[in-house]
Amino acid sequence: MYPAFTVAEVRRAEQLELDRLGEDVLMRRAARGLATVVLEELRRSAGRVYGNRVLLVVGSGNNGGDGLWAGVTLARRGVRVSAWRTGSAVHAAGWAAFLAAGGRELDAAGALAELSRAAVVVDAVTGLGGRAGLRPEVAGFAAACATRRVPVVAVDLPSGIPADPPFVVPAPAHFPATTTVSFGGRKLCQAIEPARSACGRLVLVDIGLGTMTPEVVCWESADVLAHWPVPGPSDDKYSRGVVGIDAGSASYPGAGVLATTGAVRAGAGMVRFVGVPEVAATVVERLPNVVAAPGRVQSMVLGSGWGRRPDGARIVAAAIDGGLPVVLDADALTLLPEVLHADVLLTPHAGELARLLDVPREQITADPVAAARQAVAQTGATVLLKGASQVVATPGHEAVELAVPGPAWTAQAGSGDLLAGICGALLAAGLPVRLAAVLAASAQALAAARQGGVPPQELDLQAALG
Repeated sequence: MYPAFTVAEVRRAEQLELDRLGEDVLMRRAARGLATVVLEELRRSAGRVYGNRVLLVVGSGNNGGDGLWAGVTLARRGVRVSAWRTGSAVHAAGWAAFLAAGGRELDAAGALAELSRAAVVVDAVTGLGGRAGLRPEVAGFAAACATRRVPVVAVDLPSGIPADPPFVVPAPAHFPATTTVSFGGRKLCQAIEPARSACGRLVLVDIGLGTMTPEVVCWESADVLAHWPVPGPSDDKYSRGVVGIDAGSASYPGAGVLATTGAVRAGAGMVRFVGVPEVAATVVERLPNVVAAPGRVQSMVLGSGWGRRPDGARIVAAAIDGGLPVVLDADALTLLPEVLHADVLLTPHAGELARLLDVPREQITADPVAAARQAVAQTGATVLLKGASQVVATPGHEAVELAVPGPAWTAQAGSGDLLAGICGALLAAGLPVRLAAVLAASAQALAAARQGGVPPQELDLQAALG
């Protein structure tokens, strides 16, 4: 797992070091790390360092200073370095050192001309305080970088991408980073879509900041393997967990099949299908190890593919009152009682959560972390917000968790039904709701990444975790 931080938290930590050491020390540390990455990019993309061309695009803030001091190091290594100052001001000491080291100044037209010769562009226009989008002249240059496929190394973050949400879709103009060099720790834009993909490869440079409090904790594949429940020699089907599933309807029988498939493939000891009879017959035909009869269960999965269900509110309320962990998906999300608790897991996508919170869908996608937190505060339940970044928020936990990211192939009908079943299996195995949610979403992402664009029911979770 790794943390990601807000701008305010990074600035707090930076200020402590600035007060202790001064600006020059931190900037030189950042510049050394940046120069090292640019040198690596030159070797990778151009095959050599000496005599190659690097173009710095620098703004007026400290990010511009980082880029200029890195340019000094590059010039001393035999790189032909030039710089375009995009504003009226520039970091004075860095600019003087850059010129003294043999750096060359370009205007906007000269920078565009240099693109045809530059092996790497260093984007040092804006930093933590930057807003979404770029001024037209800079936006045109950024677009030219993308068109000509020149490698771009971004300083701390791609200019035009804000460090904190909201992240707008479609995104305003920004630099197309091949690599982003992040100082001191990951920013939220480097962890949450749609900004994450704009950052390219991420390289962290330690500049000596102290302990910071994360806004989000991001899971990695090794974490999934370490936490996934594995049966022991003394386990039986009951100790492995029995899942009760009521999903699907005459109109949407596939949802019942998919939710049940998710529970089976996630390793449930037993799955009891307790939905409508016409779906039960289809489920058992596809999955003969499923029991289509009521009985003892250790978790419940409700709502996927229900459609309009007259008895739905009663079923949801009874499951919650029963005290077992409950997954509420799809149509069950419209039937929430007034009182929920942290062992209830809501699994909405952005549209469903927008309806639940009575806000525009764009507000959910622009800041999924804030949206998931708002849902927790409003309902008291644990929330797994599905989407390009899958966010898990839990009552009593300040930091939210991000599941392992997966490919866009998972954005297809049925993926959410399958995920609900996976969640149910992990809850039946006795995992805390927060952990079950982030494991389920991560496992599905890993399986999709391993297998590409196969239908949801074909995802092999065990192979992905092996």
